[in-house]
Amino acid sequence: MFKEIKYLIFILVVVLFLFFTVKYYFSDTNKKNSYRSFNNINEKINIYADKLPILDDDTKDIIEYVEQQTTKKKKKFNFWKLLDSNE
Repeated sequence: MFKEIKYLIFILVVVLFLFFTVKYYFSDTNKKNSYRSFNNINEKINIYADKLPILDDDTKDIIEYVEQQTTKKKKKFNFWKLLDSNE
């Protein structure tokens, strides 16, 4: 008997929690407050973006191109031959 009453109270608490949560989430005051906060965030971002300093570009001619010779002979290595020669 006590166990069933305990389960009933648990279920009642969970249902009440869900009910009040949904009721608050869909209330007009919550919608107004969330809309106001979104507007405030956009305004703060615009104010902060206006205050950002613009840095001068100092990366002109910073890359040096090196000419590589394409006629180099590349030595071919065989893995097994390298192991055999170290005996």
